[in-house]
Amino acid sequence: MKQTLHYNVDPYDPAGHRLKIQLRMPQPKGKRQVVCLPSWIPGSYLIRDFSRHVETMRAWCGKKSIRPEKLDTSRWALDGCDGPLTIEIIVYAWDFSVREAHFDESHAFFNGTSVFLLPEGMDHLPCTVRIAAPPHRVKWRAYTSMPASKQRIERGALGYFTAPNYDAVIDHPFELGTPQVITFKARGALHEMVFTGAAPGLDLKRIAKDTQRICEAQIDLFEPKTKQAPFLDSANKYVFMTLVTQNGYGGLEHRASTALVASRQDLPVMASETPPDGYRQFLGLVSHEYFHTWHVKRIKPAAFAPYDYLVPQHTRLLWVFEGFTSYYDDLMLLRSGAIDLPGYLSLLAKTITSVHTGSGRQKQSLAESSFDAWTKYYKQNENAPNAIVSYYTKGALVALGLDLTIREASDNQRSLDDVMRALWQGYGRDFFQGKPVGLDENALIDLIEQATGVDVSMQIDRWVDQHEDVPLAQLLAKAGIELTWEATDQRPDLGLTIKPNGPDLVVRQVFANGPAHKAGLSAGDTLVAIDGLRLGNSASALKERLRPYRSGQRVTVHFFRGDSLRSSKVRLAVPNKGVCRLRPSRF
Repeated sequence: MKQTLHYNVDPYDPAGHRLKIQLRMPQPKGKRQVVCLPSWIPGSYLIRDFSRHVETMRAWCGKKSIRPEKLDTSRWALDGCDGPLTIEIIVYAWDFSVREAHFDESHAFFNGTSVFLLPEGMDHLPCTVRIAAPPHRVKWRAYTSMPASKQRIERGALGYFTAPNYDAVIDHPFELGTPQVITFKARGALHEMVFTGAAPGLDLKRIAKDTQRICEAQIDLFEPKTKQAPFLDSANKYVFMTLVTQNGYGGLEHRASTALVASRQDLPVMASETPPDGYRQFLGLVSHEYFHTWHVKRIKPAAFAPYDYLVPQHTRLLWVFEGFTSYYDDLMLLRSGAIDLPGYLSLLAKTITSVHTGSGRQKQSLAESSFDAWTKYYKQNENAPNAIVSYYTKGALVALGLDLTIREASDNQRSLDDVMRALWQGYGRDFFQGKPVGLDENALIDLIEQATGVDVSMQIDRWVDQHEDVPLAQLLAKAGIELTWEATDQRPDLGLTIKPNGPDLVVRQVFANGPAHKAGLSAGDTLVAIDGLRLGNSASALKERLRPYRSGQRVTVHFFRGDSLRSSKVRLAVPNKGVCRLRPSRF
């Protein structure tokens, strides 16, 4: 009989936010069995050491208790067991991000990387998961894209689920509770939208209708002939799990689901016919994470095929995987009809403005940004705008530049769409059917030329391997779009960003070679006064103080550094024309 890993998740302590997880395996590998918990979760490139949330571990060989030996941060050894082995851990689940686990009397959410131990050498074995009911009397249900088992659900359980291996069992997060739920079909595939948290009057029908159009546009892009969704190897459905909060935002992709955090004020309600401005941002997040179903979860860099969950896995291609996705997420809103052309150009202009705000893009290449994600992008400090470039946002601009270049060179007969379909056919469509094959670090240029007939080696060298900006003004002009730069405020500029902190106004970032930098101001300084007049604690208060001045004038800025009062003369700069505007030029 083939061995199987059996996991039991028991949400036994809602008040203490503790989950009890048992792993049962019929036969350890040898006299010493090593088990581990992942150190990171795919899609979020930072060592997070999920084992730090493990409060206790116990183990039994049959009915005999054995003592686990901690080997390092994330691994334990269990010696002397030649029969069935059971390991039990208590996990503290109180992280309200999409990456870990959170649990109280209202609901539970967890990623497998936070709770499912891996017996080393057994990652290929099939897995079963039993979800126990919570102790308080509530009618909870389990929501997940993991296929349900045919086993009859007994009293005291929420469900049984199966996965073909460890990679799969940790790639289907769970939501337990009584959320608001709506389903729809996109190209025949079932989709489920699950909203947890207080969201009175939520317009589920509108959200489902808009999301359906986005999903269908993406399915049509990758499978224009078959119109087939890519997750039919899971539970034949896709699940959007959204935690509704006061002001949260974020998402993490999985092979047949995504975990999202959204602000309550960004979601439409039935009492209003007009959705809030932030709804477009929510749909962009939905589009981004759904695109990852093809691009990242199946089409992967070779460095991720397979994953090693204990150590960083470096690749210079995150600009392709996150950057291309960031380009297509808004483009799919346009193609699906969720937004119009002016709305799309507004979103694209915002991305261009973001990339050009900091000087870090002139110091770090996109390839370097991708490779150093583990130590720089995910560990940003106040100097980030001056030191790094985002492989998300500049990657999106490179995708746009490549798309426009291919369209021009092929007389609009080819586009980046052809590249995406070539990636899908060559690396993604059969990813889970056999030995996984990822995109080699140096394979993209040849793939693009094979798919489109266009050589983009010069562009990738300049825009990705070096520090050159994508010449978007010229490229967009040929496509009938005019790009201009404007100053949104005519008042002189200090060259910094600020953040309120109670009654104080604190410097958040100082831009390199700007007035504040040259005058010696630093992040963390508390601004007190300009030319002897006290400042308030808001950005508008600072702007109001600068209103009487002209660029080139000197002002005296008083500020605290720690508990030391200081002052500095600052020569005010010309208002920065740093805001991008896009508009059609042929109409």
